[in-house]
Amino acid sequence: MLIGISAAVALAVTAFRENMLYFFSPSQVMAGEAPTTRSIRLGGMVSKGSVQRASDSLLIKFSVTDYKHTVKVEYTGILPDLFREGQGIVAIGTMRTDGTFLADEVLAKHDENYMPPEVADALEKAKKTEN
Repeated sequence: MLIGISAAVALAVTAFRENMLYFFSPSQVMAGEAPTTRSIRLGGMVSKGSVQRASDSLLIKFSVTDYKHTVKVEYTGILPDLFREGQGIVAIGTMRTDGTFLADEVLAKHDENYMPPEVADALEKAKKTEN
């Protein structure tokens, strides 16, 4: 019975670790801290002038910054209505070997006073290291 419980706990912990989505800022991604073999959350501000929409598909390319480093993002789909340049976002997806983030989902803040806590913390850390 003890072996069965131990095996069940081990399987549950393994499944939990595999399904966790860790948050990374553009600075952490550029430092090589983000894994390339699993999904992560990338957050920051959409760089002004970086949004490029394909005319023949739903492909959208843009950059996310924490004001210290910038990561290029590609997303195919319909963006949230609140998505725009200069706004905070969190994208869920994977890093490609060429350094581009391939987003499966893009989440935008829901009003002008809210920013995801992870994005706010990453921007604050980037500002502190700049000074």
